[in-house]
Amino acid sequence: MFEEQATKVKITSVVIVVGMSAMLAAVVTDHWAVLSPRVEKLNATCEAAHFGLWRLCKKTIFIVEEDPQGKGCGPINLPGEKNCSYFKHFTSGEEAEVFEVKTQKEYNISAAAIAIFSLFFMIMGTLCVVFSFGKGRDYLLRPAGMFFAFAGLCIIISVEVMRQSVKRMIDSDETIWIEYYYSWSFTCACASFTLLILSGVALLLISMPHMPRNPWETCMDAEPDTLD
Repeated sequence: MFEEQATKVKITSVVIVVGMSAMLAAVVTDHWAVLSPRVEKLNATCEAAHFGLWRLCKKTIFIVEEDPQGKGCGPINLPGEKNCSYFKHFTSGEEAEVFEVKTQKEYNISAAAIAIFSLFFMIMGTLCVVFSFGKGRDYLLRPAGMFFAFAGLCIIISVEVMRQSVKRMIDSDETIWIEYYYSWSFTCACASFTLLILSGVALLLISMPHMPRNPWETCMDAEPDTLD
């Protein structure tokens, strides 16, 4: 690997590390979306919720003043008793609820499975980048770029599945939730998509063969034909 090429790879690697950190934060945390039921009266408790790919957390909040932006329960950062449980389809034998809607099971399993594929592609891309610094192994930058691009695509698909899940849940008549907003885990997932896609494309461009600045360079460098 040439020195200039190695410098570009190192700079791109910094962006990759940031994107990987954002994706890991999104996958392991429970703040993808915050759900809120209708508040009927003040000086009473209400139960808001936030969830991620693996579990749902409910929080009992005491409401003393009306939300100026609506009639929902919250904000979620108010003090209150918190109870988190893993989804039933991830913990067999437990009576954890799945948003009180059966269709949420398929959505959540799909989002979690796609996120796992994203982690796999991310690991493979990292290994390719590390080994590419060896002598004569710069060809590994191409699969590395593709792996990181695939990781970014998987995480954005997971984001879209989760978004559709929330929308379907809010529109359902079987739930108590009337309001929602996407929280910082969702933002981390979107940021990781952008960074990983850009990093993947950058690695592919870096790994491309050197193009001559002048079309005559190729002709001048060619060996002259010899007559027999």
